[in-house]
Amino acid sequence: MEHQKTYIRHTLPHQHREIVVEGPVPPSHLQTLKMHPDLDAFRKPVDQHAALVEIAGLPEGRIILAREESTIVGYVTFHYPDEMERWSQGQMPDLIELGAIEVADDYRSLGLGSKMIRTAFEDGQMEKYIVFTTEYYWHWDLKNSGLSVWEYRSMMERLMKTVDMVWYATDDPEICSHPANCLMVRIGKEVPLSSEEQFDRIRFQQRFMY
Repeated sequence: MEHQKTYIRHTLPHQHREIVVEGPVPPSHLQTLKMHPDLDAFRKPVDQHAALVEIAGLPEGRIILAREESTIVGYVTFHYPDEMERWSQGQMPDLIELGAIEVADDYRSLGLGSKMIRTAFEDGQMEKYIVFTTEYYWHWDLKNSGLSVWEYRSMMERLMKTVDMVWYATDDPEICSHPANCLMVRIGKEVPLSSEEQFDRIRFQQRFMY
């Protein structure tokens, strides 16, 4: 499957400066930038930077970022699901995971999360894909946000709904392990019915077990 990537760039004013929201960005551009030190939700900033460069180099990989000058202050990743997870079992070329979204603490009130996600879906770039995200409460920044588990879940749902991602049921054990965890999905307009049916079989694997 050919993965078309259309670079899009937006600028937002911020305290007499500007924030650039852009992507998908190539590895060569990412290598000229540095990570904000607060971007440490998943791993150390320097290690996360290396991971972003790697993802950007994948045929299906997409990195949408927000930066102030040469400092990355937020990012969203898109890639094939990890081969250790059930979502990779069908090896579907048109199933893409929205893997991570992170915004540095001082920039969280600017709506960068929704701006980055909307940028990824602009110009119909994702209409050939089923895009999904798995939300696990243990990845959420409850401490710094001051939100409860359910308030954070509500915030993430609102964020994903900006690109028409909706809640989907599944019997995946990790998602079912806590009621706040959830699967959210957007099926592109050009996705064939056969892919939708295959995704349904991946979502539910216990339905005939008694």
